[in-house]
Parts: sequence; structure tokens; C-alpha cells
Amino acid sequence: MPEPATTPSRDDQLPSGLLLALCRLHALKPDASTVGITGIDKRPVAGRIPLHSMGLRADLQADRKNHGGELKALYAYAQEDAAAWADELRRDIPPGLFGENLRTTGVQVSGALVGERWQVGPEVVVEVTMPRIPCATFARHMDEPRWVKRFLQKGLPGTYLKVVTAGSLAAGDGIRVLFRPGHGVSVAESSLGLTPEQAQALLASEAAGEITLHGNVRKAVHRALNRDPARGRVHA
Repeated sequence: MPEPATTPSRDDQLPSGLLLALCRLHALKPDASTVGITGIDKRPVAGRIPLHSMGLRADLQADRKNHGGELKALYAYAQEDAAAWADELRRDIPPGLFGENLRTTGVQVSGALVGERWQVGPEVVVEVTMPRIPCATFARHMDEPRWVKRFLQKGLPGTYLKVVTAGSLAAGDGIRVLFRPGHGVSVAESSLGLTPEQAQALLASEAAGEITLHGNVRKAVHRALNRDPARGRVHA
């Protein structure tokens, strides 16, 4: 994928935020999945932690078929969205409870555009890849009624991030949006279901070399256009 040009705006016109907490695996916990354990228990850590293409040093995903990897190296969730859940659930949503690595403030996370790029701290550049789709492990971890359906319908999925430039991260690092593609489709919108027009906008952005579509976003595009994901054909 060619490097996208930065959005033609002055730096001070692009949103800036803050990394409130950096979270990684606290302990593996038993889970009623086929894997039998889960790495969803993330807790805040102090200090500057190295970051590589697969995520934070000493972080771990137990179910590597469905979690982790280069396209899901980090999971970010906004304090603003966590506060909305805290009000609804009448319980604290501390950093790491949703299994996130980055708890942010001041920057759109669920509202980030697919393919958007952020600089976090002095070195790291990450790319927004896809929304989090809730699973049964997440539901068991939260122990809330109908959690999978509620989380999906809320439209505050947070976002997975790909590491474009490795380095290190620490709580207190600034977050700056470096690049915002022109298609206008957020990760939250892709999780709720795309219109044909949104799907076409994403495909046009990919064809122009602005972004690359991955995972559940590409599947959402195919669903919106009634295509066979394996062959890219449109069904009658």
C-alpha cells in the first residue's frame, strides 16, 4: 500500500488527544471457550513500554485465531465512550476493563475513520483498521445481560490499530491525527452496517491508494453490496 498523503490541513486543525492509560495483560483467566483461557484481563502499567508490529511487549492474546496479529496489534477505547457505558451500567469502567491497550481522551476512537493514522507519543504511528466485534468471551468477562447485542447496538466499538511505526508508549503521551482519508466512514458505522454508498466510498478510497480494507470492514462492504466475499461477485 502506498503511503497516503497527509490531509491538506494545518497541524493545529487536526484533533489532538491524550493517552490516559496504557494497558497490557495482567493475568490469563479461565474461560469457557475452546481455548480455555483468555487474555482479556488488561490493567494499566507504568513506564514506557516498547511496541512492535504485534503489539506491546509482554502483552498476550490467548485466542490468536480471533485476536491479536498485525491488524489488531492494539485495541483503543475512548474515556468518553467508557463514561457513556459507566452511566448506563452504573458501574466503573476503569482502563483495561474492555480489554483495551489504549484508554484515550480528546480524540475520536469509535468515530475514527477507517484508515485514519495517529501519532502517539514521540515515535509511534498507528493506523485504524477495524472495529471490535464483541464475542462470548467479552460477555463472560463483563457479566452483563445480553452484552454482545448491547455492545454492538451501542455503536461505540472502539478500534483496532495496526502499528505503522514502532517505538514505545507511556501514559501521558499525546495523540495527534496525522491523516484522515476522504471517504468519511467511521469504524462505528462499519460495525453497525454500511449503506451501499458508504461501501462504494470505501472501495473508491482503497482503489485510490488511500487505505486498505481489512477483516470485518471488508466483510461489511461485501454485505452492503451483496457480494460473495470469496469471489467478489455481486449476487442477483
